[in-house]
Amino acid sequence: MFVLVRRVDLVDVIGAALVWKASGAGARTIAVRLGRPADTVRGWLRRFEHRAEHVRVYFTVLLVETGIDPVPPAPAATPFAAAVAAVVGAWRSAVSRWPDVGEVSPWQTAAAASRGRLLSPSWP
Repeated sequence: MFVLVRRVDLVDVIGAALVWKASGAGARTIAVRLGRPADTVRGWLRRFEHRAEHVRVYFTVLLVETGIDPVPPAPAATPFAAAVAAVVGAWRSAVSRWPDVGEVSPWQTAAAASRGRLLSPSWP
């Protein structure tokens, strides 16, 4: 899956914004890097931030359930960064069991696992 529900941009573009935010970048900087309107990027970041704990829990459980020898992510500085780390960790865990999963990005995997609802208020 390459998109999220009610989003025009590809999930990999949104995922890049989330990774940069988790690394400390601001919305304006991210918007310039991606060539997207600042308000659009700010909306993605706010939505993810409001859902961060739910996302972290969901993908940490997925990481543990799918991995052959799962390694939970290290503690993160913020709940936002912890959620991003859980998404990437779940992808790595799935790749350890099913190597072909590595042919898609962590964010495409997250879109599929969330049925496109990663940023939706009603998910999970």
